[in-house]
Amino acid sequence: MPAIDSTRRKALKVKPPERSTAKQKKPDTDKKTQVRRPGPRGWLGRGRGEASVIHPVDEWRGTTVQVCGMHPFSVGTGTPMVGVPIGLQLFTGATVCADPISWFQDAGLISNPSVFVLGLPGLGKSTLIRRMAAGGAGFGNLPLVLGDLKPDYVDMIRALGGQVITLGRGRGHLNILDPGEATAAAERLRLAGKEKERQMVLADAHGRRQTMVSALLTILRKDAPSAREESIIDRALTVLDERNEGVPVLGDLLRVIQEAPAEVRAVALDRGDLERYKKITEELEASLISLTSGGRLGETFAHPTDVPMMRDRPVVYDVSSIDDSDTDMQAAILLACWSAGFGTVNIANALADAGLEPRRHYLVVLDELWRALRAGAGMVDRVDALTRLNRQRGVGLAMISHTMSDLLSLPNESDRMKARGFVERSGMVIAGGLPGAEMPMLTSAVPLSRAEQELLTSWQDPGTWDTGLGRESDPPGRGKFLIKVGGHPGIPVKVELIESERAINDTNKLWHPAASFPEPDESNPISGRGNADDARQDVDVEADRTDRTDRTADDEDSAA
Repeated sequence: MPAIDSTRRKALKVKPPERSTAKQKKPDTDKKTQVRRPGPRGWLGRGRGEASVIHPVDEWRGTTVQVCGMHPFSVGTGTPMVGVPIGLQLFTGATVCADPISWFQDAGLISNPSVFVLGLPGLGKSTLIRRMAAGGAGFGNLPLVLGDLKPDYVDMIRALGGQVITLGRGRGHLNILDPGEATAAAERLRLAGKEKERQMVLADAHGRRQTMVSALLTILRKDAPSAREESIIDRALTVLDERNEGVPVLGDLLRVIQEAPAEVRAVALDRGDLERYKKITEELEASLISLTSGGRLGETFAHPTDVPMMRDRPVVYDVSSIDDSDTDMQAAILLACWSAGFGTVNIANALADAGLEPRRHYLVVLDELWRALRAGAGMVDRVDALTRLNRQRGVGLAMISHTMSDLLSLPNESDRMKARGFVERSGMVIAGGLPGAEMPMLTSAVPLSRAEQELLTSWQDPGTWDTGLGRESDPPGRGKFLIKVGGHPGIPVKVELIESERAINDTNKLWHPAASFPEPDESNPISGRGNADDARQDVDVEADRTDRTDRTADDEDSAA
């Protein structure tokens, strides 16, 4: 093999190709100074100011008109924004707006303008409905509390400039034969040429009066009147309207039946025998005498109505003076209030349909529903009719009870099934803190996930003892509710009250020592005074007046 000379050696020596590197050296002119920045908690390390707790920034909410210029810094909310603002979403802090009329009429989120609220006592169920009612009044939806048994709504209605009607034994009268504003409305419809609408208004008023007389007889007797007795009542009311001038009362109805006019005897089927007629109507007369002379139901329904109900403002019937043990009286007065209230609603709708008045929508509140259902026979059927017709009547309906057990503890199986339907047919169901035993009954009417059930049961726990102040703190579930609409996921919300609402939401006024039992003031010499300063001021004024009188007398003596 020949040797390789130096020339050949240079030719064979191949320079290896340059390898490309990912990092190319940049000229010194392109180098930038690296700036060290602190992390989200500050400078990490000992003595460098690291923050162990990061305080959240302040959040502000506004409409798109108010914050439209802050577009990069504003975010939308995932909760419904139609209706009355009731609070903040429990986990995201978003504003939650809800009320049955707005969600039905404006947003179309529910198919029935009604809400059913469940929750243990003291967790804020009535406060939630008061917020919806007061906010809805701002939208033009008038709240009607047709029987406040506690009372919980009197202060709110009075603050809204509404009408407070007090009823009870010796506290007011409600004439069940009073057609209310039906007569005046019928005359307005006649002058407007609406004869058909006029006949409908008068027929509705007649039917309501007949129904109320039969209802009172049912409560009084613990048994419904016979078909013959109902026919006699119906015909006697017709005769009474033809003969009587002014507004009749139950005593006038009793007198017509006792006078035995031919029209009433015809439906009584006395066969022309007056003695037979008296025998047929004897029990009916005895019941009406009991209603007009202070029997078990007193004379509340036997005298003219003291305060007629108005249809253009919020109204509450305060029936809190009736004792809870007086179930017959509670049932009778609740039925009378419901009859008067929905009669007024029907008149308002008839006038609005004829173009004589603006359209009004009402939110009817039935609080303490369990007490109303247990009050007497016919109550479940009456509420059942209201829940089925509230959309046609143009009213929203808010029903409040404690638990499903209250609805399912009625003695009659048919009544229990109807009461369960109240929850099933409600447009929205709002649940507060409930015991775990309620979950199977509640989920049978409203679908709830396991997480939602655990959330509701966690809100039932009582508050903890505050040893420093010597009192119990607020329960963890107070003001917290879960809004359910059909099978949609629930919306957990915390009701937030503004300062001006706290006075009307105080349901423990009788337990405030300063309001109920003022501290004795021995320095007050005037009996009946609650403020010693006022008494001392009155005494000082009287002493000053005496001194001036004495000085004037001395001056006159000196001048003489």
